[in-house]
Amino acid sequence: MAPNIATNTAVELGELLDFVRPRHRAILLTTRADGRPQGSPLTCGVDDAGRIVVSTYPERAKTRNAKRDERVSVIVLSDDWNGPWVQVDGSAEVIDSPDSVEPLVEYFRNISGEHPDWDEYRAAMLKQGKSIIRITPERWGPVATGGFPAHLAGGG
Repeated sequence: MAPNIATNTAVELGELLDFVRPRHRAILLTTRADGRPQGSPLTCGVDDAGRIVVSTYPERAKTRNAKRDERVSVIVLSDDWNGPWVQVDGSAEVIDSPDSVEPLVEYFRNISGEHPDWDEYRAAMLKQGKSIIRITPERWGPVATGGFPAHLAGGG
């Protein structure tokens, strides 16, 4: 059986967003007050302006951290554990309720399509006090896959 060879594919912004759009599993990395990283597994999407978006609550660590320090990273994963992934570094903007409601509608639409009752959805977002984090990509690594380095492909 041939070994899996690691890949690293450089992409432009449009290609990055095309890669991220169908993938909704991610880890958001923020910085705690003491300077250490804090990671949150979550569901993400891409909004119409090309920002990576995350639904959250104002009291969550990721939300507090992003308000204090807008520099964040998102590791976007494929559903398949061995599938391609990418790390995106960017600036976070946190929008709290009630201003978050329409961005949350866009978030839902871009991930799941149409809701059967948008008035009910909007009311639920207000009742829950949901926030949204929007991350503007500033730099990103290549789209990568795991595996052996290419120089080991021939066996060794």
